[in-house]
Amino acid sequence: MLLIDASVYIFRAFHALPDSITGSGGRPLNAVHGYVGFLTGLLAAAAGEQRIAAAFDESLTSSFRNEFFADYKANREQPPADLVDQIGACRAITEALGVATLSSPRYEADDLIATLAATSDESVTIVTSDKDLAQILGPGDILWDYAREMRYDEAAIHERFGVVPAAIPDYLALVGDSADNIPGVPGIGAKTAAALLARFPDLETMLGDPEGVRATDVRGAQSLASKLEAHAEQARLSRRLATVVADIDLDAAQRDIERRAPDATRLRQLCDELGVGRRLRNQLGLGDTESEAT
Repeated sequence: MLLIDASVYIFRAFHALPDSITGSGGRPLNAVHGYVGFLTGLLAAAAGEQRIAAAFDESLTSSFRNEFFADYKANREQPPADLVDQIGACRAITEALGVATLSSPRYEADDLIATLAATSDESVTIVTSDKDLAQILGPGDILWDYAREMRYDEAAIHERFGVVPAAIPDYLALVGDSADNIPGVPGIGAKTAAALLARFPDLETMLGDPEGVRATDVRGAQSLASKLEAHAEQARLSRRLATVVADIDLDAAQRDIERRAPDATRLRQLCDELGVGRRLRNQLGLGDTESEAT
């Protein structure tokens, strides 16, 4: 099973490529061009995978996490109109290439990916640069940071963060995550969080045993115990925010992620609507020659 965190790569393309890349009527297509390059390259590299899905984020403000923490991701700017327009095109192209897509106004792409992964009896490869999804890795699973050409298994996650994958929510509960506006515990950094989680089985045990924290050999143990006591509820909130949901009630159609043959007619229609040229058409396997390169 190959599961793609599509929005990450659309945003990356939008910010990496100039908005001078346009289609008909001067319509910006920088995100489309970058994403298509990513997706077609990925599909070529994963030619043997028969179960593939791409998950998309619908909103930065409608996640169920915003219901209990209004400031969740509040530090992020809303996507500009030029990007919103291209996200829909990227999704349509993904589907026309034979890849199933999922999104939800309530759940994030991470949650959808985690839910699909939980249904698999086989190893799962998750294509993302988001560390949050490391928490669902099991034996044989891979987190593939495609743009950096990095692959992480359970051991590599432990080496990178100092904790096992299942402890990533506890780790983020302590250090926070500025990208998602998760507060964490002030004054606790990555090394300290890893050291504490090496001595306690989980966050809740740690929070319930301040004297045990003071008795550890972790540097600044006395101060750490006081910080954890003062910010215990904030740590619990942060853990809740950082924990992905893996039991969304998906219907049969949403769980059907068998790879299908590309729909050349639909791809050509999309290319015509967008006004793209030869280069992108060739990337999509159309082999059209009548258009000028864009």
